[in-house]
Amino acid sequence: MSLESLSNQIEAEANAEAQEIIEAAKNQAKIIRSEAEAEAENHMKQVLSRAEKDAEQISVEVVASIRQQNQNAGLIARRIVLDDTYSASREAVSAPKMKGRNSLIKALIKEAKSEATEGMILHPVDVDKSAIEKEKHGFKIGDSVEGLGGFTLESLDGSVLLDFRFDGRLDAAWKQSLSEVNKILFG
Repeated sequence: MSLESLSNQIEAEANAEAQEIIEAAKNQAKIIRSEAEAEAENHMKQVLSRAEKDAEQISVEVVASIRQQNQNAGLIARRIVLDDTYSASREAVSAPKMKGRNSLIKALIKEAKSEATEGMILHPVDVDKSAIEKEKHGFKIGDSVEGLGGFTLESLDGSVLLDFRFDGRLDAAWKQSLSEVNKILFG
């Protein structure tokens, strides 16, 4: 065998071996690429699944938050309406020309006579002072007190105070009828 033919044979074997290595490398590369693509697809599915769950959770939380904000806004609006209604009631009761005011004063004085002890001093609210002086029957009139109307009775030693002012009566009536007021306003 000649040197040239030996050289050609070595070259042919080297080329064949190189070709085998290249084919093996290509096959290995295909396997690696296939595995990488499968892994990437699996990872992408997991990420998408997590993102969908997160988006759904955020959506639920946003809806719940908006509902709560709407409920709070509704409650605040109701409170404003109730406060305005109460203020309008106080304004109406404090009006000197309120219908039935004199009858109410007479009824309160009658009630006061049944609850009072001897020597109590009657302290009128300024707006009702003249009507009370006409109806006082047996009470000494003292200094005026603050209020929407009516009067207070105080013992001589100051230890007993009976409140017949419209303020307390209105507050009690308001508390007692608040559920009905709610039904009427927001029914």
